[in-house]
Amino acid sequence: MVAIVFLVCCIVFSNLQHKLPVMQQYQQRLLQENNTVCSGTKFWAVAAKIKGPAFGIFIIYIATLSIFPGFIAEDLESELLKDWYPTILITVYNLADLTGKSLTAFCVPQSITKAIWAATTRLLFYPMFVVCLHGPKWLKTEVPIVVLTFLLGFTNGYLPSVLMILAPKSVPFSESELFAIVMIAFLGFGLVGGSILGWFWVL
Repeated sequence: MVAIVFLVCCIVFSNLQHKLPVMQQYQQRLLQENNTVCSGTKFWAVAAKIKGPAFGIFIIYIATLSIFPGFIAEDLESELLKDWYPTILITVYNLADLTGKSLTAFCVPQSITKAIWAATTRLLFYPMFVVCLHGPKWLKTEVPIVVLTFLLGFTNGYLPSVLMILAPKSVPFSESELFAIVMIAFLGFGLVGGSILGWFWVL
């Protein structure tokens, strides 16, 4: 029922968004630039400019979904927290994700290259979680796992938002909408790829 109500609200609001001042300004700017529906050729020409940001957002979700929630919910145990451990870790992850997304309202780096490199370094979460699972006993305790889970969630919230903000600004205004569409496509590829890797328990 909640999902149905949410879906109806999305449909209603999507049909009202054209009345927002920012959307009216956007439409006027498109008309001023005589922007028309882009051909497939132009789509791929714009997509060719997006290799770095697209790879960044793809690798972010590959890393995230191959670790979370499967590894965190199934492979970790705590004598102290018992059955509450996965629930607490998932809560920490979601709060960190929300914090990361919210931070972009105050702090967005100006260099998209740095954001791409930061996204790539998220692959380091693989060895770090493996070490916590199979390494020294003190690393198998709750604190290191909670810290890693927080960092996983925080970077998953912050970095995709940064890439989505900066990427469309790196091309002419007339191409920015297509740029955003390509970014969304690679985000989807990352979600699918990460889910598949998580299913096969790469960790």
